Amino acid sequence: MARAAQPDYLKKILTARVYDVAIESSLDPARNLSRRLGNHVWLKREDQQPVFSFKLRGAYNKMAHLTAEQLAQGVICASAGNHAQGVALGARRLGCRAVVVMPVTTPKLKIDAVSALGGEVVLHGDSYSDAYQHALELQQARGLTFVHPFDDPDVIAGQGTIAMEILRQHEGPIDAVFVAIGGGGLIAGVASYIKAVRPEIRVIGVQTRDSDAMVRSVKAGRRVTLADVGLFSDGTAVKLVGEETFRLARKLVDDYIVVDTDEVCAAIKDVFQDTRSILEPAGALGVAAIKQYVATQRCRGQTLVAITCGANMNFDRLRFVAERAEFGEQREALFAVTIPEERGSFKRFCELIGPRAVTEFNYRISDEVEAHVFVGVAITRREEADKIARSFERHGFSTVNLTDDELAKEHVRHMVGGRTELARDERLFRFIFPERPGALMRFLSSLHPDWNISLFHYRNQGADYGRILVGIQVPHGDARAFARFLDELAYPYIEETGNPVYRLFLR
Repeated sequence: MARAAQPDYLKKILTARVYDVAIESSLDPARNLSRRLGNHVWLKREDQQPVFSFKLRGAYNKMAHLTAEQLAQGVICASAGNHAQGVALGARRLGCRAVVVMPVTTPKLKIDAVSALGGEVVLHGDSYSDAYQHALELQQARGLTFVHPFDDPDVIAGQGTIAMEILRQHEGPIDAVFVAIGGGGLIAGVASYIKAVRPEIRVIGVQTRDSDAMVRSVKAGRRVTLADVGLFSDGTAVKLVGEETFRLARKLVDDYIVVDTDEVCAAIKDVFQDTRSILEPAGALGVAAIKQYVATQRCRGQTLVAITCGANMNFDRLRFVAERAEFGEQREALFAVTIPEERGSFKRFCELIGPRAVTEFNYRISDEVEAHVFVGVAITRREEADKIARSFERHGFSTVNLTDDELAKEHVRHMVGGRTELARDERLFRFIFPERPGALMRFLSSLHPDWNISLFHYRNQGADYGRILVGIQVPHGDARAFARFLDELAYPYIEETGNPVYRLFLR
């Protein structure tokens, strides 16, 4: 049997129907990031689309090519969210029914958006691949037409219109275009157009370390199925890439970059600082890859384009993103430091930190001889963490550098503390003080040497005022002197010694 002719993707892209629902998104300069990196960084703003993602291009192009009979029967798709919104919007535009199967892990924001567009949502499985299998079963049972999120020539061609716009919007030299990869539809379309029109431009695919099916497949020379996928970048959480997308990527993509969660969080922050827009993790992969590319290639003056492919971010994730962005930018170092459990050692340790901004301080008295302090310090370069650790060691403080320790970053920093029998005469206070250099040392310098700090928790939240929780051992006979200390300190405070939470978990 003769093999089917391979699609002419250049022709399919040039004749794709996408603009009934999609806009020509802008190509914006990332001025702050460009200055920092010494290169010309541009953002192809697919987060500006009506459904805040590029996915409606391919979905609508596929549906616009269906027959009237197929549209009358209705369509079905499987999606982590963005393709689902594209199908739902396309179905509303074309006046047909759309059933959308989504993983149960899909952010509520995306589920609600699909429902609002008229899509019939079915939740099934933990990943796209699980939802896909269920969608195929429903397709057979209900006689619907399947709209694949990536492994379909019409879908690939619809996504390829992004590349067509980039080359029209930036007629000068472009060194590389960075494209996020889930199932591969976006990069297959983008690479098909660029390599047909401007083959000198490098096309670089980007995946996360825990969802790198395309990278592994290209290395193996065959499609590789991942046992599990990470869900932080839910828009690219695909266990098995498409057959056609793999063929095109293997043939056309120049290189691949793998990024981690912290790098993605830092990239989300970078884009926000340049655009005041908040990308979802998948939407920031290209920017994270550009930063890694510049650091490893040591290039300057190049023109680099990232496709910011989505902005369907759950608001609840922003706290995690803001915290982990500091690690991605290599702006925070974490340490476990052992200091003598004696009066004055805590202050001596703080003096050693010097003018550096303290981002976090966690301590609970637990031993009569040694104290273990969990401390975060602001840095400007990753190598500073080792330098600070060596300085602590030279001054007699045993130190473990936790900057790259996932357990410390994810969990332990929030768990330091607990009950102790050593905290006799302890009183607990919440203090508020101006977030400026020296405020913490002023507090420590004001303490009477007979009053021991038995608990200390501080975390820089980026506000103008810092908040600390302090346990201080104050003998009963020193009550008046301690009251004078509180008045002279002039920091707002609330005593929490009688708080039931304190008595249940810390006393």
